[in-house]
Amino acid sequence: MSDPRDIRILLHASSNDAELLEIADKVLTGERISPAEGIVLYERASLGFAGTLADHVRTRMHGNIAYFNRNFHIEPTNLCVFDCKFCSYSRMLKQRSDGWVMSKESMMDIVRSYADKQVTEVHIVGGVLPELNLEWFADVLSSIKAMRPDLHIKGFTAVELEYMIRKAKMSYRDGLAYLQKAGLDSLPGGGAEIFDETIREQICADKCDSATWLEIHRCAHELGMHSNATILYGHIESFAHRIDHMERLRSMQDETKGFNCFIPLKFRNQHNQMSNVEECSVVEDMRNYAIARIYLDNFPHIKAYWPMIGREQAQLSLHYGVNDIDGTIDDTTKIYSMAGAEEQSPVMTTRQICELILAAGKQPVERDTLYNHIKSYSHESLDAEFGVDGFIGLPVAN
Repeated sequence: MSDPRDIRILLHASSNDAELLEIADKVLTGERISPAEGIVLYERASLGFAGTLADHVRTRMHGNIAYFNRNFHIEPTNLCVFDCKFCSYSRMLKQRSDGWVMSKESMMDIVRSYADKQVTEVHIVGGVLPELNLEWFADVLSSIKAMRPDLHIKGFTAVELEYMIRKAKMSYRDGLAYLQKAGLDSLPGGGAEIFDETIREQICADKCDSATWLEIHRCAHELGMHSNATILYGHIESFAHRIDHMERLRSMQDETKGFNCFIPLKFRNQHNQMSNVEECSVVEDMRNYAIARIYLDNFPHIKAYWPMIGREQAQLSLHYGVNDIDGTIDDTTKIYSMAGAEEQSPVMTTRQICELILAAGKQPVERDTLYNHIKSYSHESLDAEFGVDGFIGLPVAN
């Protein structure tokens, strides 16, 4: 259902909450909702109500398309100087025997292993380790570009960048320009967590604050680099904190227009210092995707990171405002598997990810990092490219 008049009739028949219905009317006419109205959605909108609105916004922006890309990850180290309470991935420096540190050559070996594969992006993130400094990473970036000039390098959270640039005694702009010249193409969205300072003090007090995260991304945008943005939800934050987080992003996007997509990241409670906090439900996951799609009206894309929530839930999210489920990944990321995510070996072939999207009734489109279209797929084109064997018969998300 895509006609706003039909959706309005459906929503008015399903709810007698006058304030919710006023919000729905604003969304259906393309009007921006306020922070207070965003909180109302979180507090009172059912999954069906929020999902119907979000699916309308998604369809209005993207039609039936669902994006993916062919990518791989490099995680140089899980040793970290910071002590985030929610993190299951990192190890403190005194726990060096439990962690790993990759050499430049071992990182290049990973890139070399994809020499004959149709990947378009390498994603480089990890812990914060003093010896892996700005100059060291610039050397790695330039070596990757020399080997694979066509490969888009998306690298380093604002937390990593703040530390290495500060230690190099450079401004954020100069440090980013230095890495850009070496080969850095764009920034991922990690490290944002929750922008509210009172929550940040409780869960990640010792790393860069919210103003610094935003400033680093602003500098990247001014240099012509795009970036993503994330939120860590489902722990000790309130609905108001989620809206405050998205409002800060929405305001900055109005100014810079440099964010590609928003990626809600679900808190997972295994093997970390917040294991006493219960994880939120799948229903809340889908409501969060939906309300993010409604609220962030100037963000072109909402992504569900399938290695974190699993394939079936990622498939389901395509009906709740999501239009991107990330990439083939190729079993190279440990950040969420170490926290108890559904995907312990996160790898999907191009055929599998396309079949997942098709089974949800959406049109799979391979993209590059900046959302330029590379190729659209159908069942027939998959059979022609990969043969008819191996169809995995993924369930249709209802």
